[in-house]
Amino acid sequence: MLATMVCAQAATTVVTAAPAFLIPFLHERAGLSFAEAGLLAGAPNLGLVASLVLWGAATDRWGERRVLLIGLGLTTLAVGGSVVLATGGQDGSDRLWPLAIVLGVSGALAGCTNSASGRLIAGWFPAERRGLAMGIRQTCQPLGMAVAALAVPPLAAAGGVPLALALGGALTLASLIACAIVVRDPARTARSGAGAGTAAVENPYRGSADLVRIHAVSMLLVIPQFALSTFGLVWFTVGFGWDPLTAGALVAGAQFAGAGGRILVGVWSDRVHSRLRPLRQIAVAGVVVLLAAAACGWAEWGIAAAAVYVLASCVSVADNGLAFTAVAEIAGPAWAGRALGLQNTGQFLAAAAVGPGVGLLIGTLGIPTALALTALAPVLAVPLIPRERVAHPASGERAIRLSADAPSVPDRLPKEHR
Repeated sequence: MLATMVCAQAATTVVTAAPAFLIPFLHERAGLSFAEAGLLAGAPNLGLVASLVLWGAATDRWGERRVLLIGLGLTTLAVGGSVVLATGGQDGSDRLWPLAIVLGVSGALAGCTNSASGRLIAGWFPAERRGLAMGIRQTCQPLGMAVAALAVPPLAAAGGVPLALALGGALTLASLIACAIVVRDPARTARSGAGAGTAAVENPYRGSADLVRIHAVSMLLVIPQFALSTFGLVWFTVGFGWDPLTAGALVAGAQFAGAGGRILVGVWSDRVHSRLRPLRQIAVAGVVVLLAAAACGWAEWGIAAAAVYVLASCVSVADNGLAFTAVAEIAGPAWAGRALGLQNTGQFLAAAAVGPGVGLLIGTLGIPTALALTALAPVLAVPLIPRERVAHPASGERAIRLSADAPSVPDRLPKEHR
């Protein structure tokens, strides 16, 4: 189940990311301006943001397997439509808006995996292994981005835009076949009779602000993540005079290190029987590493800045799996899809504001000062993180209520039974 979900999520990431890696090709060979190429690149993400909550609600209503099969099937067809529209001729301006619409539809349909994959893993894995499983699941985005970055430009050079776009369709089709063979909905006591049981379950957003606070925390913590990934290359090429190849290798290595960090943090949360306490500690660490990166920039220490940049990149992505898992656990099986959809929607909206916002700070104050100001985001996030109330509420299981400073469950057992 986990491997299939990682592959499916990575495949849909390729669908949404591929147009961004086509910008140089679209400008130089298809005759589009950078603004027009940027419109095509942003269309899938716009569709994705608009559909996440709807896919989450559908998952809560009809289950993960059905949503995945329908969503991946429709995504494959939509990508096929974009390939047809992109075929023929070198001048792409006459097909700009139809292609943008189809790419937006592809992105909207590709959102089927976001909530469904998280909900499926939360249902199949017990609480004591769920952090690790979600950490592995969270590696799907950097994996998908890496595949797109490595494969899309050479495919475009060899066969044009249609062949490059077809990559996402082929991977999505393969994921559809894998899901049809492998995926089964987990047994949940909360689901009964074609979704009738889910309607009677209490709305987790009523009577508690915990989920809303976690959504807000994730929106704040995504700011340094995208600031580092978006402007890292600029920092080392312009700020320190590195050649683009070396700087690009550093940024790519930081992304892969961050993927490994997500897994380690998931294991950590399983060991301490908490998602929120590690989340708070990571937010505090984010303040420290961002200020350290800014200090290296002010001092013009290139090698030290590179080391701190990799560390800061790992810390900035480490919260994703923790918050994602906490949302699924607190929402419960009847609301996890919608809650995870809201979680991702907030993060994508915040990430969209990072480019122009942080770019303005860099242009006005310089990169080191912009990094220091970015540290305000985790500073604001720390007090918003809820105190521990639920320790590992597994899907369909009774929640264990704890006070803020209560010891974890194993600590209360006799030593010989730990």
